[in-house]
Amino acid sequence: MPSDSSAHRDQRAWTSGLPEPDREMLRQSENLVELIAGRIDHAGGRLPFDQFMELALYAPGLGYYSAGSRKFGESGDFITAPETSNVFARCLARQCRQVLEEVGGDVLEFGAGSGVLAADLLAELQALGSLPDRYLIVDVSPDLKARQKALLQQRLPAVMDRIFWLDGFPEQGFRGSVIANEVLDAMPVHRFRVDRGRVQEQYVEAAGKRLRLQWGEASPLLRAAAEKLLAANPGLPDGFESELNLRSVPWLQAMSGCFAAGLMLIIDYGYSRAEYYHPQRDRGTLMCHYRHRAHPDPLFCPGLQDITAHVDFTALAETALDAGLAVCGYTTQAYFLLSCGLEQLLAESDPGDVKRHLMLTQGVKRLLLPSEMGERFKVLGFTRGLKSQPIGFSLKDMRGRL
Repeated sequence: MPSDSSAHRDQRAWTSGLPEPDREMLRQSENLVELIAGRIDHAGGRLPFDQFMELALYAPGLGYYSAGSRKFGESGDFITAPETSNVFARCLARQCRQVLEEVGGDVLEFGAGSGVLAADLLAELQALGSLPDRYLIVDVSPDLKARQKALLQQRLPAVMDRIFWLDGFPEQGFRGSVIANEVLDAMPVHRFRVDRGRVQEQYVEAAGKRLRLQWGEASPLLRAAAEKLLAANPGLPDGFESELNLRSVPWLQAMSGCFAAGLMLIIDYGYSRAEYYHPQRDRGTLMCHYRHRAHPDPLFCPGLQDITAHVDFTALAETALDAGLAVCGYTTQAYFLLSCGLEQLLAESDPGDVKRHLMLTQGVKRLLLPSEMGERFKVLGFTRGLKSQPIGFSLKDMRGRL
């Protein structure tokens, strides 16, 4: 791609209102586009959207989650619930304590991000006298692993001997709690369109040194999955576009195969299938995040922005049942946190410590309010060999909507 920023500005339509990256970041994105263009050429002229998304997010050294830019917090591109307030982790700790007291074992976190959730969760479990045997982290990003290790070493040096990073799924016989917070939304997805009753797939092509989106014939795998979906939703209009995450099923199946006893929690933004594939949601849910701005263009500066799609919780529940797991609850993030004692934690805060109390209440509002994270984020739970009902679903259980 052109190396000067003015040429890049013309190609990426900076008048869209998105901040322009500096020259070094632009060069990184250009290098990733060259890599993607090479893959496109090798594949015969186009890549399915999910393969492009995988490279844009995870290409070694260049993808969004693999490169060294800051992603989380005020100076990054978005703020997650653990970054918003430590009460998120403190509530999760109470749910983990219930499971650990019954089945013992470990806590496993997929996609630990900055490491803040792990640090706050372990600190609270330590305060509660319920440390797990091990705290296991699975993360595909070498950069994020290094940041997690640095943060945990700084904050919790006394428990570092319990923290381990895995390259993949744990060994069979895992017991304890599994947490996947904002993990599945970052899995690469296929995009499809209904065209006069036929299923089309979205591809990425190279046009010179630029990338472009194009529709074409769907692969047999996507066509079969989409036609099954269309048969169950006959009212979807011509031109309807959406996504299918075909990687979440094998991911959950693999974790189930390792899982002996305990609780698995999926925390993410998403819908039931009926809400997800609704005629009014005819452009799908794909969204990109760049410096706290959300926009729909996945080709904007690949490698410098997050690309996400909402989670189909119905599909996950069906997969879990097929894998022999019990679906123990489905609720909003707000009800889950309240069920885990958030109000008690808030009541323990000292209003006299004005600054700290104000920060706490502001964070809690963001976690709970329907207009913020409270209803947009859902929590889905699976169990195996757990006799007690997880406390997080005690106030409101919405399994009937799945």
